[in-house]
Amino acid sequence: MKRMLIAGLFLVITISGSTIYGQQDDEAKRIRTREQLAQVLEKFGDSIKVSFTRSLKQPFNYVGTLKTGLTNAESFEIVISVTPKDTIGFRVYPHYKGGYINVDKVNDRVALMRLLLRLSDRAFLYWGVDEAGDVFTGYTFTMESGFPEE
Repeated sequence: MKRMLIAGLFLVITISGSTIYGQQDDEAKRIRTREQLAQVLEKFGDSIKVSFTRSLKQPFNYVGTLKTGLTNAESFEIVISVTPKDTIGFRVYPHYKGGYINVDKVNDRVALMRLLLRLSDRAFLYWGVDEAGDVFTGYTFTMESGFPEE
C-alpha cells in the first residue's frame, strides 16, 4: 500500500512539474517572439509611417497609429498581439470623427453589421466587433515553424 501511495505521489509530482516547466517554456517562447516582433516593427515601422510602442496595459501587445494616406478614415489604430499559442494577431481599428466606430452608436446597426459580414466574405481580412462594440478588421497567423529569420 505504501508503495502505491509513493508511486502515486511521484506520478503527481512528475505530471505537475512537467506542466510547470512546459508553461515556463511557452512563456519564454512567447517573450522571444515578442522581442523578435519588436525588432521587425522598429526596423520597418518608419517605412509604413507607423511608430509602434509596447502597450502599457498588455505587455504582449504593440500599438501604432497610421494617419497618412487615408481617404475614408481619420486614422487606423493597429494593435499587434503575441498570443500564448504561437500566433500573432492583428487588429486594425478605423477612427472616424474623433473615435472608434461603435455598433451601439451608429444610426443603422443592421446595415453596418451586414456590411461587415459582406466585407469578411470578400476580403483577405475578417471584420469583427470587440467587447466594447468597436469595429475592427483583423488577421491571425500561426508561427508553426517559429519566427521567420528573414
